[in-house]
Amino acid sequence: MSSAVIEANGLTKRYGAVTAVDDVSLHVASGEIYALLGLNGAGKTTTIRMLLGMVRPSAGSVAVLGGVVRPGAHAVWSRVGYLVETPAAYPELTVEENLTVAARLRGLRGRAPVDEVIDRLRLTPYARQRARTLSLGNAQRLGLAKALLHQPDLLILDEPANGLDPAGVVEIRDLLRELNQEHGVTVVLSSHILTEVARLATRVGVIDHGRLVREIAADQLAEQVQQRLVVSARDHERAGHALRAAGFDISRSEGDQLVLTDVRAISEPEAVVTALVEAGCPPYRLLVEQDDLEAFFLRVVNA
Repeated sequence: MSSAVIEANGLTKRYGAVTAVDDVSLHVASGEIYALLGLNGAGKTTTIRMLLGMVRPSAGSVAVLGGVVRPGAHAVWSRVGYLVETPAAYPELTVEENLTVAARLRGLRGRAPVDEVIDRLRLTPYARQRARTLSLGNAQRLGLAKALLHQPDLLILDEPANGLDPAGVVEIRDLLRELNQEHGVTVVLSSHILTEVARLATRVGVIDHGRLVREIAADQLAEQVQQRLVVSARDHERAGHALRAAGFDISRSEGDQLVLTDVRAISEPEAVVTALVEAGCPPYRLLVEQDDLEAFFLRVVNA
């Protein structure tokens, strides 16, 4: 039996002449944290809405937790928590009242589920505050609380860190990691922030202009960024000759800087220093730099 929690094949969504999602296939295994990464407008939200049955695909199929997503197929959703775009809430009800209503709709009894999720999402100070008065970040917390009320096996989240301050982003990251590692919850999320994705996801799918252009294990992201050794010396030309004579390749020269990208230079910068000192032109600056993850992302989508 397949361990896939989500199987999407050839998902396509057209709105007239506009193709929002173009032939996307996703296979998410149980226990993964899978992130859809893309710029705003890349097709992430439309893809997630098709996974949840909120939007009917123009072509392709989706199965979630072994059940085909189609109109009238309700049984699977008791095991799924989700948050898509702006979190919905009854504006005149308090945080606690909103969660109580959501719990009743889920068939949950007693106060325990509501109290637990309020505490988990750190909403206790706002429990009796009306939803319409919440900040964007706390409204997002309320949406996440509703998604977690029934202790789902699968969480599908669209930009879960939206509106949160840096401390809140860390809290949500830690919460999702805890749910995944300690409770076995499979998480599928979308984001446009690669650095956050790299800290949390186990696998990343890059989506651009509606197409899934690449998938990569998160632990391989570091291998994809380009590293370089930047050397600054007062006698720029003499330093270049010395490094070439020592067998180093200089990829480019900029002002008083020499840029080396070969593996030996990056892994053994002390050998570079030795070669320059012995040639009588010691460096006054030596730095190993690497692309930030956003630069990697842009290389992928522009390839």
